[in-house]
Amino acid sequence: MSEAIGVEWIEAGEMRFEVHTAGDPESPRLALLLHGFPEHAHSWRHQLPVLAGMGYRVWAPNLRGYGGTTRPRGKRHYRIECLLEDTARLIDASGAEEVTLFGHDWGGIIAWMAALRGIHPLKRLVILNIPHPLRFKQVLATSKAQRRRSLYAVFFQIPWLPERLLRARRARAVERAFRGMAVHPERFPDEDVDVYRNNALQPGAASAMLHYYRANRHLFDDVERLPVLETPTLIVWGEQDEALGIELLEGTEALVKDLHVHRIPDASHWVQQDAPEEVNAAISEWLASPRPSEGGSP
Repeated sequence: MSEAIGVEWIEAGEMRFEVHTAGDPESPRLALLLHGFPEHAHSWRHQLPVLAGMGYRVWAPNLRGYGGTTRPRGKRHYRIECLLEDTARLIDASGAEEVTLFGHDWGGIIAWMAALRGIHPLKRLVILNIPHPLRFKQVLATSKAQRRRSLYAVFFQIPWLPERLLRARRARAVERAFRGMAVHPERFPDEDVDVYRNNALQPGAASAMLHYYRANRHLFDDVERLPVLETPTLIVWGEQDEALGIELLEGTEALVKDLHVHRIPDASHWVQQDAPEEVNAAISEWLASPRPSEGGSP
């Protein structure tokens, strides 16, 4: 088994995914890591070798529209149904017998919805700095502070202007998003930030990234109907998140049967990059511990 990070191209339905990989390619245990906005599979660089060392086959795909992955044109191709189908097809393409799903930011929304809708049996779920969809809806309805934090998503609904600002000055806004929000900006050297900047500057990429917001304006309309989640779930949360308030965590224990929350006071929204050692330790310890309710999604 090699713990080096490689790149593979995975065909899944009509999509071709650029996937960062690590670990034994024959391992029946898959760790599937879904990144957020405006990120890239590179955002999991600190976690891939650690999970590989635990015996997982680790896949961190560039989501549709990101990196070298297929980039459909038009916002309808970025609806949650398409994103969930991508996730299911990647799992099927892996042939894995056991799946642990990870998600951060938009990847976390996809991971929550994949588990809650039961698109594929999951062994465990690991969520980083994104709340349960119902808690997100509830807090947005009652908290002026969170609505202010989320105004950027409203701005993203405007045609063409967000793309122009995202790409301006060689995607300077992307650099500011990472370094400006980070508790430890030294964790984001030029060679890492350039991955994200170059990603946003690819033809059509900025629009694809923004279409995640535009295509899913009604994502939370029916979340009250979702079941209590049976899959054992770990939430890792950087408390210095400028976009998502810590109050979003409150009440999650009523929505997830087997929940463990690990809060990191000295980390930002980019938690797995801002505090990789603590994140890796929390994930490793939790994955190594037996869970009484393991058995997959309802």
